[in-house]
Amino acid sequence: MTSEIVAPVPETAAAVAHGEVHSTARFDALLLGSIGVVYGDIGTSPLYALREAVIAASGSAAGVTPLAVLGVVSLILWALIIVVTLKYVVILLRADNHGEGGTLALMALAQRALSSGAGTIVLLGIVSGALFYGDAVITPALSVLSAIEGIKLVTYAFEPYVVPLTVLILFILFTVQSRGTARVASFFGPVMCIWFAIIAIAAITPIMRHPEILQALNPMHAVSFMVDHGIIGFITLGAVFLAVTGAEALYADLGHFGMRPIQTAWLFIVLPSLALNYMGQGALVIGDPKALENPFFLMFPDWALIPMVALATLATVIASQAVITGAYSLTRQAIQLGLLPRFEIRHTSEAHSGQIYIPRINMLLLIAVVLLVLMFRSSSALASAYGISVTGTMVVTAMMGFVVIWRVWRWSPFAAAALIAPFLFLDLTFLTANLLKVLEGGWVPLALGAAVMLLMYTWRRGSRLLFEKSRKLEFPLADLVAMLEKRPPQRVSGTAVFLTSDPASAPTALMHSLKHYKVLHEKNVILTIEIAPKPRIDVSERVRLEQISATFSKVTLRFGFMESPNVPKALAIARKLGWQFDIMSTSFFLSRRALKPATHSGMPRWQDHLFIALSRTANDATDYFQIPSGRVVEVGTQVAV
Repeated sequence: MTSEIVAPVPETAAAVAHGEVHSTARFDALLLGSIGVVYGDIGTSPLYALREAVIAASGSAAGVTPLAVLGVVSLILWALIIVVTLKYVVILLRADNHGEGGTLALMALAQRALSSGAGTIVLLGIVSGALFYGDAVITPALSVLSAIEGIKLVTYAFEPYVVPLTVLILFILFTVQSRGTARVASFFGPVMCIWFAIIAIAAITPIMRHPEILQALNPMHAVSFMVDHGIIGFITLGAVFLAVTGAEALYADLGHFGMRPIQTAWLFIVLPSLALNYMGQGALVIGDPKALENPFFLMFPDWALIPMVALATLATVIASQAVITGAYSLTRQAIQLGLLPRFEIRHTSEAHSGQIYIPRINMLLLIAVVLLVLMFRSSSALASAYGISVTGTMVVTAMMGFVVIWRVWRWSPFAAAALIAPFLFLDLTFLTANLLKVLEGGWVPLALGAAVMLLMYTWRRGSRLLFEKSRKLEFPLADLVAMLEKRPPQRVSGTAVFLTSDPASAPTALMHSLKHYKVLHEKNVILTIEIAPKPRIDVSERVRLEQISATFSKVTLRFGFMESPNVPKALAIARKLGWQFDIMSTSFFLSRRALKPATHSGMPRWQDHLFIALSRTANDATDYFQIPSGRVVEVGTQVAV
């Protein structure tokens, strides 16, 4: 038995006005917060990125040459400059959807701007959203594992404990998610500031010993490396991309911190620290090729190894925390946009609506992350699985970015293409290079992404078919109201609120109530909940009230796709519009549908069963819309889909 889907598909909702969504916190607080949350992932990439890239270029420490190291470091530096700085920091941060960023926010913005071809945009959004889940699984596994591996440099006696210790830390990390991040978030910024300062300072000594590494700032070293090394250079490019993973977080967290704090943190703190550290690692490997075993930790003296392993572990936990909470936010957006069934969403902070916890997603992520660690058992092996999901998301982001620049910014299509084409070409190059690692582990994010894409597509398609089928069976509301006004049934006191996704048709719960009880309340409200294709709705636009007759009225509640629908709170606004009601004398009528496969549904039989299984996992509409359970009456119906 499943609750009726009451949120309509996003295309039907108009997006008009919007409220101010950015925090009013001081600039320095936002700057510090962005360093802690936004840059955790990309900030911990030095733990493994240069090592994996040089190994890909040289094969082993024995094959390392100064020119190869120069070429790899130059590739990393210019990837940071072109992909992160130019594409994300300079361009995409300006493509905000009413102050919000992220792949699904960009999808909604592009979808609204494109009257025809919106289905393609939705498909791109499904692809990028699905691939993000692959990133959310791999990032905690790779980051924490690479940090714990540093203890092997203290003594190899610790090696057998690397994997168990990693699993333990990950288990603790996911277990504490239900408590919320509000208490520990204030420490993220200062810890990551210390991290960036230390990794920059540690690089100074190796650079002073081998100042020739500064030549890596010349992009010609990157170009000549690619030209001279052929297919090896192309394979190396896949490893180089590890240095820019986490760039999507810049855009995704736009609504939390705003454009200026994110840009300032990157240009003046994060980018200089990362550039120095990569050059320091390169200088160390030029001086001693054996340092390729773990160039990040070998930059530090022996006495500092254990403190650095502890700091690196803390930094990677912060990086993992950011991507986990990102998965929660993405899931909520996907639910609101009609891409996933309703899941239980718990708010962990009274002050910040964005701090949420989704138990089901948390459990699935934990299982997947632990399985990855146990399967691959080392950061080098796991690094092969990384990159494909992120590069795929970046390719999709560039495509949707073109639509926004063309239709929303109103550039000519040629100018928009000229701006985006170089970035799209580079993203496709990185994606192709990462696809070479499919058999080595790259199949993992592809498999995860394909599974999530199938679920999203099935839910969206099945919901649309169910909506259309229900619409054909339902009676026009206007005709029903006219009949009831002419021949009114027995009246009972109070107000009845009937939830429906189609305000033009009589709700199933109303029809069954009349059929079986043969009574009608004194006041009847047809309630529709719309999810607009923008992040948030201004309070003044929350409620639309329309009087149909003396005893019937229509109420439409509008929410943004990043908001949690709270029906009682929203209905309180309706009092200002003239609707007087007491929630304790109001009954909410919902249809609870039992779905079964139809002979001809428009989907394959296996997809029918998948959609029905997904509908059974959906959270109860009463809880999801935060309606008092004691005021709810559910009417069961069977529907073939």
